[in-house]
Amino acid sequence: MSDLTKNPDLRSREKVDDYFGDWKWREGLAELMVPIVGRLYRHGIHIMIYGQSLVNKSPIDIMHAHRFVRQVEGNELSELETYPLLERLSSMTLPDCEIDIGELAVRCPFFTDLPDNPDSIDKYLFEQINIADIPNTRPDQPKNIVLYGFGRIGRLMARMLAQTTGPGNYFRLRGVVVRKNSDDDLIKRASLLRRDSVHGRFDGTIRVDLENDLLVINGNPVKFIYANSPADIQYSDFKIDSPIVIDNTGIWRDEESLSQHLSSGASKVILTAPAKGDIRNIVFGVNDSALQESDTIISAASCTTNAIVPVLKIISDKYGISSGHIETVHSYTNDQNLIDNFHKGDRRGRSAPLNMVITSTGAVKAVAKAIPELKDKLTGNAIRVPTPNVSLAVLVLNLDNSVERDELNEFLKTSAFASKYREIIGYTNSPEAVSTDFYSSPYATIIDSQATIADGKKVTLYCWYDNEYGYTKQVLNLTKKVASIDLQRLPKPIEDTV
Repeated sequence: MSDLTKNPDLRSREKVDDYFGDWKWREGLAELMVPIVGRLYRHGIHIMIYGQSLVNKSPIDIMHAHRFVRQVEGNELSELETYPLLERLSSMTLPDCEIDIGELAVRCPFFTDLPDNPDSIDKYLFEQINIADIPNTRPDQPKNIVLYGFGRIGRLMARMLAQTTGPGNYFRLRGVVVRKNSDDDLIKRASLLRRDSVHGRFDGTIRVDLENDLLVINGNPVKFIYANSPADIQYSDFKIDSPIVIDNTGIWRDEESLSQHLSSGASKVILTAPAKGDIRNIVFGVNDSALQESDTIISAASCTTNAIVPVLKIISDKYGISSGHIETVHSYTNDQNLIDNFHKGDRRGRSAPLNMVITSTGAVKAVAKAIPELKDKLTGNAIRVPTPNVSLAVLVLNLDNSVERDELNEFLKTSAFASKYREIIGYTNSPEAVSTDFYSSPYATIIDSQATIADGKKVTLYCWYDNEYGYTKQVLNLTKKVASIDLQRLPKPIEDTV
């Protein structure tokens, strides 16, 4: 892979004399970007900067995204450099795709002169975004999605589905299946969707239609279906044809029990937990190519598996792994007790907010399903800690080849920002980063480069992950894959172009 940081000529820029005047000018350009980004998104074009979405973002959010680029390039990106690109893109006829204007700007051979080269910009964009190479991924009809369960993952999935509908014909959240717990069940569920103690207020609108058991989420009418098991439902009774069902209850995990969804009319079933038996455990971005059309029941594995597998994959491919141990420092979950009480699991009966609890994890065993060459090479444990969200995986690995710390971090950074893993691997070089900094992070895992240890063939990596949001984003990506929605991200990763 190419090293993005070894081209200082393109990234050099004179410092401004008037910081405030420069900031106000850039703020004005960010304000102009907002309607362009929104208009493009409604037509199926998703604009981002180094993986950070600009859709439905405020001008200051857009400015933050520009400044984030300094983590990759050593220098922030200016709106003066991206706005001309965005403006020209808005006049092009493009198929559905994702376009990273940050990467387009930095790769531009006349980077420092972008604002003054409108004709050259057009030529450059046509070279980088070859329309003929972009497949038409828009389905004839939107795919129907049903959430079975409406807990932590279910509600986050509902938020994401409502916020990422694009032009509206990729997929639609049509139904949610839950057990009715009270007469005001729907009102309470609307409140839980609208307000979240960890992830904040839902950035959208919710209307409650009690007469029809509907929540209208960002204009999407979502039917709430009350049932005790999948066997109690026929989706056709609710005019929901052949939905993809995302089962986030964790109650049914084997093929026999999950097949009930198929009998209810589902076309595909995605389980948001490790599956039992021969069901495929898929980590999006790593082994999703193994999916076949005949696979009707699929597991999205666990949040920890999704966090460690991408990093293990790139390390294994680059340096080789002879053995290792994975220690997961995991936020407490709903299956633990607030105060000491009976629990069928060892130690988990003790108060979650008051204790660190050593427990087991199935993530290490699941690694072998995604990366067969690592079978029987890893051990693992987990420690549940008194935090509500964001976990940390510590990877202690013995490599086949020696590597120095700086070399390893450079490889990890390039993998995060310039490889095919750029959607799922994040990277931070901040010496002040703590767990709450990664609330609502869309990455499956974020490498903490400041904590990296390398001693010859023995390395230790620290990987943060939002075990709720980051994992749900992986499930969403897998859902798109299952629904045959594949939005090409442009420009292509550098590793794919050399």
